[in-house]
Amino acid sequence: MNGKAAGGDEEEYGRIKGVHLVPEEELYTSGHRTCEGCESALTMRQFIKVAGPRTIVTGSTGCMYVANTSYMSTPWEVPWMHTQLGAAGPSAVGTAAALRALARKGRDSKEKVNVIAFCGDLGGADMGLSGISRALQTDYDLLIILYDNESAANTDIQATGLTTWGAQTTFTPTGTVDRVNRASMRWKKNVAAMLAVGHPNVKYVATACATYPPLDYMNKVKKALAIGGPTLIHSLDPCPKGWDYHPRYSHELGELAIRSGIFPLWELTNGVLKYSYDARKSRKPVREYLESQGRFSHFQQSDFEYVQSVVDEMWEEWEVPGVLPLRLSAIKSVK
Repeated sequence: MNGKAAGGDEEEYGRIKGVHLVPEEELYTSGHRTCEGCESALTMRQFIKVAGPRTIVTGSTGCMYVANTSYMSTPWEVPWMHTQLGAAGPSAVGTAAALRALARKGRDSKEKVNVIAFCGDLGGADMGLSGISRALQTDYDLLIILYDNESAANTDIQATGLTTWGAQTTFTPTGTVDRVNRASMRWKKNVAAMLAVGHPNVKYVATACATYPPLDYMNKVKKALAIGGPTLIHSLDPCPKGWDYHPRYSHELGELAIRSGIFPLWELTNGVLKYSYDARKSRKPVREYLESQGRFSHFQQSDFEYVQSVVDEMWEEWEVPGVLPLRLSAIKSVK
């Protein structure tokens, strides 16, 4: 892994340099039932704009499955298949394998068909993790997008491996004995980094947010599809229902998560690491991000200080900030 920026690849992947260059065609349209202010809907809308009509999408069970299949209708204007909760990886592999078989038999056109699988917290970071790992060990052209709203939103906001430390959920309520529920006293699972480090054959892994920095997410989707092979993007999607804030502030919450450094934004291209927002240089106080959400309304000064200390350690002490949690002090002592 190289900490230097990945230079010279922007033109190769056709980077979108302005909003006026975003494809106008809408392939994720009306007909869904997402909540007001749902960032996951924006994540879907933007990735299919970049991917275009020659795309097959598979989605594992989650809140975006429920929202996208109501009363025999769907917002997808491209072929779309619902899969079981843990089947994002296998469904992507199966679809890509079928396309390869058709090509071998001469039964498809020469124009590329994109294969994109999307999954939520349980379908990507928890139950579906092994299937995604297997998909990343293949040589098929596929992209897996993990949309992360930090809860099992499909079944009324339960805690997952991606829930922020100390957050209230239906499975981690506050109480008089344990103000911060013991079940929520573990740090958010570092999924993208874990999969990147553990699958050195993968050419592209990234973290993203649909709204900040502008166009960053769509450009990452574009690069992932262009680079070929199995690729992965982990997107942070603020959720008004689960995080308890007014829906109008979804974009602001995403930006605060990035600028406070609590959600590191980076991309790893052929082993070369590049920060989309380098929180080593400047960070907003994490408290601004946490206080904007009702799920942290029980926090006291010591809780804010603890979360801030962990975020600071990640950016100041890790060997590779946001990616590799080995402390520099420990490495130096071994040497």
